Amino acid sequence: MSGIRQREGLIARVKQVRQVAAARDPRPTSEPSSPEPATLEALGARIAHLERQLDGIQDAVHRESVRQGKRIAELESRLEPAALAVALSRDARERGI
Repeated sequence: MSGIRQREGLIARVKQVRQVAAARDPRPTSEPSSPEPATLEALGARIAHLERQLDGIQDAVHRESVRQGKRIAELESRLEPAALAVALSRDARERGI
């Protein structure tokens, strides 16, 4: 129950802060001017560039995830009891133990 009361208190404080901020800084009644076509073009080019960068990052993360998945699978297979016994036996023979 304490968690619910804390959440309700937090919500009440957030509402109060927003009301005080709205009272101090009322929104302008005039419509903002429309942006320049050159500004829109520049923003469009920037967004396209960022999307290409994001695609590259996603591809790199996917490749690394696949690589790590293969590495983990290989390590798990080497740690299976039968494979581990074979590796230990081979090592003991090579060392003459």
